[in-house]
Amino acid sequence: MITEIELLKQIKLGENSKIEFKSAKGGLPKSIWESVSAFANTNGEYIILGVKEENGKFTLDSLKNSSALIKDFWNLHNSSQKLSSPVCSEDDIALFTIDGNEILVIYIPIAPRKERPIYINGNPYLGTYKRNNDGDYRCTKSEIRQMIRDASDESQDFGIIENFTLEDIDTSTLNGYRNRFRSVRNDHPYTILDDKESSVLEAFPYFHLDYQEKLSNNEDERWSHRITDDGTWVCNLFNFYYRVYNRLVQEIEVPFVLDENGTRLGETHVHEAIREVLINSLVHADYQSSKSITIKKTKDYFFFRNPGRLRITLEQIYQGGISDVRNTYIQRIFQFIGLGEKAGTGFVKILRAWDEQSWMRPQVSEDTIMNMTSVKLTYKVNLPKEPSKDLVKDLKEDLVLKLNHNQIKIIELISDNPKITQTILSKEVGINEKNIRNNIKKLKDLGMLTRIGSPKSGHWKVKL
Repeated sequence: MITEIELLKQIKLGENSKIEFKSAKGGLPKSIWESVSAFANTNGEYIILGVKEENGKFTLDSLKNSSALIKDFWNLHNSSQKLSSPVCSEDDIALFTIDGNEILVIYIPIAPRKERPIYINGNPYLGTYKRNNDGDYRCTKSEIRQMIRDASDESQDFGIIENFTLEDIDTSTLNGYRNRFRSVRNDHPYTILDDKESSVLEAFPYFHLDYQEKLSNNEDERWSHRITDDGTWVCNLFNFYYRVYNRLVQEIEVPFVLDENGTRLGETHVHEAIREVLINSLVHADYQSSKSITIKKTKDYFFFRNPGRLRITLEQIYQGGISDVRNTYIQRIFQFIGLGEKAGTGFVKILRAWDEQSWMRPQVSEDTIMNMTSVKLTYKVNLPKEPSKDLVKDLKEDLVLKLNHNQIKIIELISDNPKITQTILSKEVGINEKNIRNNIKKLKDLGMLTRIGSPKSGHWKVKL
C-alpha cells in the first residue's frame, strides 16, 4: 500500500498509468468502475478518492462521508451485476487523513489471466476497459477475444482443421525435422511412425515471422539482412528457428563446435541464452493475433517481440521456477529435438549468461495496449562499475540538501553510462518513465545534469 509521503508526492506529480484521482464529493463516482476494470486488465495500481483537479493541478478535496463511500464500494464491487469478478481484498483499501482531509486510497491488483477480462455491467464487449497513460479506454473486440483465449487452460496450438490433408505439409521441412528428431531420440517410438499417423497443425491466418539485421551505421538503411516470408523458402517455425539462430550467433566472439548434425557442442551460456529467448518468442506467441513475431539484431543488442501478453508476472519471470506456456505443443516439438526448457528455468539461464559477461541485465517488457511482449538483450556494453566512494559521498551530502534517493541513483547510473536511456533508467531505478523525466528535469534545473547532442544520439554529462 502507498504511504502518506508517497501519496503527497504523487498528488504533486499528477495522474499517470498507475494513478487515477477522483473527487468523490457527490458520493462514489460512477466512472470508478471503468477505472477498476482498466487497472485490473492492465497493470493494476491505485484509484485515489478525495483529490480534485483544477487548472491542471491536483489538490486535496476531503470526502464528506468516507464510511458510506467505502460501504457503497464494497456492495457494488461484490455484485456480479456491476463487476464480473471481485479483484480487491480488505487490505487493498486505506483511509488517510491529511491536514484534516480524508483521502480514500484503493489498490486495484492486476487480475490473474484466468479471470480476465474484468468487465462491468454484465457485458464484456461493452464493459471491458484498459489503462493507457492517464486514461481508461474501452477495449476492442479483438483485445477482448485475446483475453478470453488467454484465460483458457487449453493450449492454443492444438486443433485438427477440416479440409486440410498431409499434402499441405511441406515435405522437406517434415523430413528435416524427423532427421533431427532421430539424431536426438533414436530410441523413441515416434521414429517408426509413417506419414499416415501424423496430425495436421492448425492454420493461423495472421501467421508472420520477421527477422531484421541492422549492423551498419547508415541511418537510411532499414536493415542489412532480412528473413521473412518472401517466397524464397518455406516459412514455418522449424525453418525460421534454424535460419535465425545461426544469424544471431554469428558475431558472438566465443568458440563452439558442431557435431555431424550441425548441432553446437560445448556452446557457451550466451549461445544457450540466445537460443532460449528465440524459442520462447515462438512458443509464447499468440498466433491468432494480427501482429507478427519480430526478431532484430543490431551492433549493440538483440530484440525479440511476440504478440500476446505475459501469462505470469515480471517478478515470476526473473525469479524463475514458474512456466505458463501459451503453445504447449509447439514447445514439445522443440523439446523433442533437444531445444528449450520446460520447468521455468529458461530465463534464469539467460540472466546467468548476461551476468557472466557483465552485460546489462536483460529487459522484459509488456505492452498492455498493443498486447505484445518483448525482450531486449544488450551486449558488448558492460554494466556500470560500482560508483566511486567520493561520488557517493558527495551525493549523500547533496541528499540532505536537495536530492532524493531516486535522483542519486539516476546520477550514479548516468555517471557510469552517459548513453543510458530513460527506459533502462526506469527499470534500474524502479520508477516509471514519467517520474524519470521529472527527476531528470530537477537535476538539470539544479545544474547537476546536462544533455550533450540530440535526444537520439547524444549523451548525458554529470556536473558535480
